[in-house]
Amino acid sequence: MAAKNVKISRRQFLKASATAVVSLAVVGSAAYYLKDKSEVEKTGVIRPPGSREEEEFLFACIKCGLCVQICPVHAIKLADWDHGLAYGTPYIDVNQQACDFSCDAIQCAETCPTAAINFQIFKGAGNTAIEKLTQKYNGKLPPNVNPFQVQIEAMKRADKMGIAKIPDPQQCLAYHGHGYKGKLGKTHSLLRPPGKTERIYIDEVEVNRKICDLCVAYCPIGEDAIRLKDLGDNKFLPEVLDACVGCGVCQMLCPTSPKAIVIEPLKELVNA
Repeated sequence: MAAKNVKISRRQFLKASATAVVSLAVVGSAAYYLKDKSEVEKTGVIRPPGSREEEEFLFACIKCGLCVQICPVHAIKLADWDHGLAYGTPYIDVNQQACDFSCDAIQCAETCPTAAINFQIFKGAGNTAIEKLTQKYNGKLPPNVNPFQVQIEAMKRADKMGIAKIPDPQQCLAYHGHGYKGKLGKTHSLLRPPGKTERIYIDEVEVNRKICDLCVAYCPIGEDAIRLKDLGDNKFLPEVLDACVGCGVCQMLCPTSPKAIVIEPLKELVNA
């Protein structure tokens, strides 16, 4: 799958090249000091999908910023100086902008020149999904099946960035049988609703839910990642399932403060 073309100005190219050269030296030095996982501290942010384990990631990432430029919803940012050894490396702040997989081809991984964000994870998952489907139908794909869509769905599920958690059910509107009426979100963030082709700005969309279920309704993975469990007495609670990949859409859309559902990162920034 070809990544979309990205126009880079001469100034951007020179800046990215200079950053990459310096970063190689910095990362090499950083890796020497990063001796064990006790030096990896949680910062509440997550890496892009397909990112390698943190120590290996720091060796591979040259801080070129191509993943930032190619992300269609601008979910990926580069870490600032206060992130220590991870300075200049990509991360996602899901409160501001979650990864909604609307690029379809995991373009951040496709464009990464050093495989710090490893596209092979997704390529393998897509190919395996096609193989399993053809085996099921005696070596042929059913005529009504789009192989590209089969690959996309498999690729979305191929790697976990984190896992959704509900720290305190009392914070959840659905737990109290409450609905939600208002903007889909408070930030000017982008989202492609499931089953749609166009992206929307969440602070421009009004919703009215009798029982708040935004985390379930807008999950890009679907009901095998999260569902609303009926507890009886008009009480409901999101139930996170095995297919959750920690994309962060649920946290971005959750209307409560503090958030009733949050992403626990699996791959965290180094702050040394």
